[in-house]
Amino acid sequence: MRPFHAALRSFAAGTDTPSAFLDRCLATIAEWEPDVGAFVHLNEEGARAAAARSTKRWQEAKPLSRIDGMPVGIKDIVETIDMPTEMGSPLYKGWRSGRDAATVAALREAGAIVLGKTVTTEFAAVFPAGTRNPWDLRRTPGGSSSGSAAGVAAGMISAGLGTQVVGSIVRPASFCGCVGFKPSLGAINRGGSHDGLSQSCDGVLAASLEDAWNFCWAIASRAGGDPGFPGLAGPEQMPSARCPRALAVLETSGWALASDAAKAAFEKAVVRLRAAGIALLDRRTDSLAAEIETALTEARAITDRVNAWESRWPLNTYRDRDAAGLSKFMRDRLAAAESMSIADYRRALAERARIRALYAKLSCVADAAITLSATGAAPEGLHSTGNPIFAVAGSMLGVPAVSLPVLSDEGLPLGLQAMGFEQEDAALISIAAWLRDLGLETT
Repeated sequence: MRPFHAALRSFAAGTDTPSAFLDRCLATIAEWEPDVGAFVHLNEEGARAAAARSTKRWQEAKPLSRIDGMPVGIKDIVETIDMPTEMGSPLYKGWRSGRDAATVAALREAGAIVLGKTVTTEFAAVFPAGTRNPWDLRRTPGGSSSGSAAGVAAGMISAGLGTQVVGSIVRPASFCGCVGFKPSLGAINRGGSHDGLSQSCDGVLAASLEDAWNFCWAIASRAGGDPGFPGLAGPEQMPSARCPRALAVLETSGWALASDAAKAAFEKAVVRLRAAGIALLDRRTDSLAAEIETALTEARAITDRVNAWESRWPLNTYRDRDAAGLSKFMRDRLAAAESMSIADYRRALAERARIRALYAKLSCVADAAITLSATGAAPEGLHSTGNPIFAVAGSMLGVPAVSLPVLSDEGLPLGLQAMGFEQEDAALISIAAWLRDLGLETT
């Protein structure tokens, strides 16, 4: 991977430049992209011009932000004025909106180098698009932010814009061994993003926790959050590591599906936390944790019902236009939506709200919750993007979640997931930094 935050001092000292940093990324792309397939479009000419401008600003000691000069990828569900936005679908081949999404405009304003559009699954759902995992080219990188995760893991970019409605940041971060940060619901402005369901949020796959925070902060400080939300709050520089008083240990529905090696890695981390003096609450020792665990067994079913109903449009118009252009999964989702009533949808929303309120009570007794990011290492084959069961809880709850690449499953990456509380993203990042620095690594 290629962390960007580590280069800032070199830029300031004049011993490195954004142009040289970009050259190293481009050399990696030339070497790895033919096998990995992280990008659907590259704008090398535009990137070089942007890097030259960034280099000049650093030489004049006038950088625009802490990501000025950072090479980034944009998930191809998000609009860019200089490249098509094809959404992983043949229905949008070559389509251009003629504008930048709010996130992309903010990144450019902050001096980031928009290098290319990264591969996404069809409409940011589950139908894979062929990207391979740099750790093992026989394996999936996860989805739907597959290209962003693979690009970061291979060192092609320092950060990639991702989106998540079920598990599309946390799971590929786990599979590819990078940092994944899914902010609170509404924390990042989604204008111009076509991942627009009520649980969707924009976030990042990054080479370091610092890069993840700097990337999202730069966007939020310029574009804010979704309308009606306060937007990501916190200091410009990543919050310092903070030792938690207590953590909730949540197995979730994923535990029954996790590999033996994944369970062992997580349990080893729990032992290390207990040895560090952290109070740990779980379903066996705390009644609230047990109640939350029970409630979260419905997270995937509720999410699937909500997503189906909210996908009714535009899928019904796509079907009428060109049904063959939709995957079977999307046709099945539309059929599920059309079998539902508005009353069914309202019941799902009410149950989601109940579980969110229940989880919020946890903030009175714990600083965050921890669980696995995935059931194990990335599975072999490119026919599936893997099971998102461990990530869906954070999505349904609308809370911030971070996947840290500190565990392993038989020599391949596995993420430890930390979940915080709504609009308390900076607090979660502080705890994530402490977890990272504790030395939980099993890789």
